[in-house]
Amino acid sequence: MDFNSQLESAVALFRNFDKSKPVRVVSHLDSDGISAASILINALNNENVKYSVSILTQLSSDKLKELAGEDYFQYFFTDLGSGHVSQMEEYFKDKKIIILDHHEPEDHILKTGNIAFVNPHLAGIDGSKTISGSGVVFLFTKMLNPIYENMAHIAIIGAIGDMQENNGFIGLNQEILELAQKHKKIEVQRGLKFFGQQSRPLYKVLEYSSEIPGVSNSESGAIQFLMQLEIEPKKDNDWRMISDLSHEEMQKLIAGIIIRRASAGEQCPEDVIGNIYILPNEEPGSILRDAREFSTLLNSCGRTNKALLGIGVCLKNEEETIKALKNQNSYKKEIVKALKWYEKNSKSDKIICNGNYVIINAEDNVLYTIIGTVASILARGNGIPNNTYILSMARNRDDNQTKISMRYAGKPSQEIDLHALMTKIISNLGEGETGGHANAAGAVICSDNEQKFINEATKVLELV
Repeated sequence: MDFNSQLESAVALFRNFDKSKPVRVVSHLDSDGISAASILINALNNENVKYSVSILTQLSSDKLKELAGEDYFQYFFTDLGSGHVSQMEEYFKDKKIIILDHHEPEDHILKTGNIAFVNPHLAGIDGSKTISGSGVVFLFTKMLNPIYENMAHIAIIGAIGDMQENNGFIGLNQEILELAQKHKKIEVQRGLKFFGQQSRPLYKVLEYSSEIPGVSNSESGAIQFLMQLEIEPKKDNDWRMISDLSHEEMQKLIAGIIIRRASAGEQCPEDVIGNIYILPNEEPGSILRDAREFSTLLNSCGRTNKALLGIGVCLKNEEETIKALKNQNSYKKEIVKALKWYEKNSKSDKIICNGNYVIINAEDNVLYTIIGTVASILARGNGIPNNTYILSMARNRDDNQTKISMRYAGKPSQEIDLHALMTKIISNLGEGETGGHANAAGAVICSDNEQKFINEATKVLELV
């Protein structure tokens, strides 16, 4: 079925929902999942439909059985569900379900009309690169009523969180971006791709970057670098922001960074120069003004079990936004704690470094909800060589389950599919459930089988 037909079927099923009864909304806890839930909730609010929301780390068979046993008859699954369609068909026989997802689906043909399954892969569209889960939800709500086009920017924030931006967007994401621009919710500028440009002083942006030899990770190095370029880091005793730079100063800064990188053998300007996505309706200096920082805020909410705060941010709830900004400090502390644990244990048996892969078993020393973020940070940093597979693991103390995330350090080629590799490892293990896509994959296994998983992962990764 082509993609538009899938959306039409989902809209038709939704119009057949009993609006007097509440809808169960289930979504993923990352930036894309929170964005997806927010876009849907915005529509449900406008359609006067009551709802209950759950944000999950990962969908499992047990969780599906629990959800099916609840006193609801109408469900939305957003940014998850594609790997469990057959189980939904079995468990939710007397209930109506709409799945809006972009992850690779299981090989199953639906035989019932009570489930509407929208997934770009079913129409030959690569959901790992051309559209996110929040993008799928956005297109569903847009087809439901064009007034929901005003949420296009939230879909772009979700796509950025799912690493689908690569010096621009392609496919359906590009179409959604153009709608966000049309409604003046996003402006696209060319500039330095460093994180924190809206909320950090210029010298801190340079210090916290990982792309400038002799400057990154050095406060004094960052300040000296600016002085060498004849760019004053302060004005009237206040630290300057990137937005304070004149056009001439910005050109000096870009040229200086490129020259510094070239002298260290880094020849790719596109690593540091690209598109900046500005939300013009947000206050200058606010992290909500930069789409990448906005996305990170949503991720911090989900990873600290405060996903509802992230939904409040997307829906412009001022009180929830204030709480989310405060909560981000707790998230940062957990990240710092996790990275310190990694550095301290880099030579221990908890971390296996062997050729083209690194396996990190943090056990219960790192929050399981942030282990994927830790892997992503390590993949972008200087400590792990390019072309390295990173497998990170951490336990959920409450249910004896271990969360696993896989990332790739460097620029992956078209042949690299992390989801396929993870699926192969789990298949060889004989237990566990996988999720994710080509450039960021995940799995959940019983904690009792961690060593067996490591053994199987080693066999698979040594052959790639």
